[in-house]
Amino acid sequence: MTLPPTTQPPTTNQPPALGGLDENAGTAADILRVAREQVLERGQGLSAEQTLEVLRLDDDRISEALALAHEARIRWCGPEVEVEGIVSLKTGGCPEDCHFCSQSGKFDSPVRAVWLDIPSLVEAAKATRETGASEFCIVAAVRGPDERLMEQVRAGVAAIRAAVDINIACSLGMLTQEQVDALASMGVHRYNHNLETARSHFPQVVTTHSWQERWDTCEMVRAAGMELCCGAIIGVGETLEQRAELAGQLAELEPDEVPLNFLNPRPGTPFADLPVISPQEALRTIAAFRLALPRTILRYAGGREITLGDLAVDGMLGGINAVIVGNYLTTLGRPAEADLEMLVDLKMPIKSMQSTF
Repeated sequence: MTLPPTTQPPTTNQPPALGGLDENAGTAADILRVAREQVLERGQGLSAEQTLEVLRLDDDRISEALALAHEARIRWCGPEVEVEGIVSLKTGGCPEDCHFCSQSGKFDSPVRAVWLDIPSLVEAAKATRETGASEFCIVAAVRGPDERLMEQVRAGVAAIRAAVDINIACSLGMLTQEQVDALASMGVHRYNHNLETARSHFPQVVTTHSWQERWDTCEMVRAAGMELCCGAIIGVGETLEQRAELAGQLAELEPDEVPLNFLNPRPGTPFADLPVISPQEALRTIAAFRLALPRTILRYAGGREITLGDLAVDGMLGGINAVIVGNYLTTLGRPAEADLEMLVDLKMPIKSMQSTF
């Protein structure tokens, strides 16, 4: 849908006009028209400054933003939806202090350290494949893998590959170059390591390691030839400006996939009392990130159930093209069957194994 040009002049409390646009282009009413030409027609993602304009849209413009984001997704990514399952190989007892995470050993949370054995890992991969998923991610709550964990992963990847036709991803924290090379040689298809939040906000979210350490791991993963999954957790006290900053930093990193998590405040963590963001804010964020990252897999991840509820369908029609099915690491997700039924109802085909190569 092509939007009519605005007839309202910019007001003094609106963001400054962006370079190269006409005199009204700084208004919220115009950013979608600009995005239609820039993102939909040319495939060029919005800058951080332009993304901020989308994040500032009034509620009555959200449906237009979602519709445009959906068009961009179809144009640049196609109609398929990638389905993934995750399992925790090592749960709890993490030495880091990510303030949103109940797996930290530094907080008084109910999560305790547990290791999963290899047969259970294989059964989880089989169950994930039976949903139609093409991706299975092995996750560990650690700063980075020690030799014991690397051996467990090596054995688990080999056992899964022998038993199940599915792509294997890992999320094991920060890596050394040697560990990156080892995972690539095992045949790990994709590595997940989230930036979590904007660089400027990161010290308010994590103090035991730096944003730069996360960035360095992501760059090593890409250089080694593995696909990079690098995402965000929305609603951890960041400003809209910082949310737009993060979108720009992700665009610079050029990951293959960006999972969007929404904070589900966990008891015992420093962020236990942060409010859940509104559905409208979540939907604006989905549209903004799709328009900033038009060619990237944008995945529904943790927190969408508590944040969006039944409005999750609006996100699927607003730029999302991947989902995690089943439960997350320490919180319950929707039943896999419910997500698969949603995709059928929306006539969205599930991405096959063949199309992932």
